[in-house]
Amino acid sequence: MNETITLAHGSGGRQTNELIGSLFKKYFDNDLLTADDAAVLPRPEGRLSMSTDGFIVSPAEFPGGNIGKLSICGTVNDIACMGAKPLYLTCGFVIEEGFETARLERIVESMAKTCKEVGVKIVAGDTKVAGKGQVDGVFITTTGIGVIPDDMNVGGACAKPGDCIIVSGDVGRHGCTILLERNEFKIKADVTSDCAPLSTAVDALMGVTHDLHVVRDATRGGVGTVLYEIADQAGVGIELNDKDIPVDETVQGVCDMLGLNPLYLACEGRLVIVAPSEYAEDLVKALRTSPYGEKAAVIGQVTESNPGKVIMKTSIGTKTILPLPGGELLPRIC
Repeated sequence: MNETITLAHGSGGRQTNELIGSLFKKYFDNDLLTADDAAVLPRPEGRLSMSTDGFIVSPAEFPGGNIGKLSICGTVNDIACMGAKPLYLTCGFVIEEGFETARLERIVESMAKTCKEVGVKIVAGDTKVAGKGQVDGVFITTTGIGVIPDDMNVGGACAKPGDCIIVSGDVGRHGCTILLERNEFKIKADVTSDCAPLSTAVDALMGVTHDLHVVRDATRGGVGTVLYEIADQAGVGIELNDKDIPVDETVQGVCDMLGLNPLYLACEGRLVIVAPSEYAEDLVKALRTSPYGEKAAVIGQVTESNPGKVIMKTSIGTKTILPLPGGELLPRIC
């Protein structure tokens, strides 16, 4: 293999076969991975959840992960948030000419490692090579399929007044990590992305009850944007308790320096759950004993008042309306 990716690696000839055989098949090989034009899969029983997502994060490698790990977590988490068990993935690569083969191997290796953790198989894929400057490094698109239990029905419109709002861990770490890694503000701080697959966490929730109203992963726009989406979809109000929202001390320090709200910074390993309040304690306990959920907490409740708005109750007892998310706070975070 060359030390860098060349246009010949995307031509469909010998170099393409070398790339697929010595790199992609090396890490992705399984009994369903196809060399044909489409994978042939056993038919699952039940309803299907299907999702697709593109990943163009810059930089492609960051503390706590890289674009490869992110591409698996992103699609797996979208499927899991419908209550589904992720089964199969496909992936498409667009690689810039001159991209280092060693970097590509690290990315592919992390994808395989994350798939193994989740128990999901990559069954088909595609590789294209773009000319120098046409792509910033590498872009990845993943598509996934999972199976939903018959009694699971979740969605943003299902939130009801009286429901509790839970987050599965501290918020804003991925966005803060990417911001620091770009070094545009010359701030040095020890922050690691929360990038993680969350299917096990959803399984833990479902072990308590299938009566979950909303399960979302808080990616672009963070927890604040997700809550505004839910408030709008369900026609309800949301009230948060500032003191209950878990934020890493270093992340909060960076946000204070730059005038940012961690609720609007991206997460890549955090769930937002809306469920009947009677289950709150058991759901938090289940999350805290699952991987990546040790800082789970109830942060608020759904209300009849102030429909479509997210209200923050401050530590001094006052209430303020959180601003509607807008603009582009951190481009290229996923």
